[in-house]
Amino acid sequence: MTYLTRGVFGAASLLLLLSAMALVGFGVEDAWGQMRAPDASGAEAILDLLGYIIVAIAVFDVAKYLFEDEVRRGNEKRSAAEARRSLTKFLSTIVIALFLEGLVAVFKTAREDVTQLIYPTALVVASTLVLVGLGAYQRFSATVEEKVGHTDKAEEAKEDARRAAD
Repeated sequence: MTYLTRGVFGAASLLLLLSAMALVGFGVEDAWGQMRAPDASGAEAILDLLGYIIVAIAVFDVAKYLFEDEVRRGNEKRSAAEARRSLTKFLSTIVIALFLEGLVAVFKTAREDVTQLIYPTALVVASTLVLVGLGAYQRFSATVEEKVGHTDKAEEAKEDARRAAD
């Protein structure tokens, strides 16, 4: 079952990687087409391309996370600190992508229709809430690690001793 799970996650991460590359390709093609149009704005084309690239980076990071944590490591037992660091790196990339996408949306909306600025602003606010939630998670999990850390190491030592006896 472990090999099947790893295979499924490996295939999913490969498809996500290919999708991220396709997004960049479509973004470049779209921007090139917009810049070649006689009445189009080059700045608008670049902002659209940035949107594609930001989403592609987020998709690529999900693919990398799946590959590193599910395919390469598999069912390997991890410490709470390791899991926290891995989740933090993953969510940090997502938050950065959300902030960048929000900024691109603010610039595009400000150029087109200022009355619609509420939607990109909501995206920036949501990104901020995710960042605050990540900070709270970091703080609470670090506190729990400090309190439970010795117990976890004792449990790991018992489990290692059981494996060695078998």
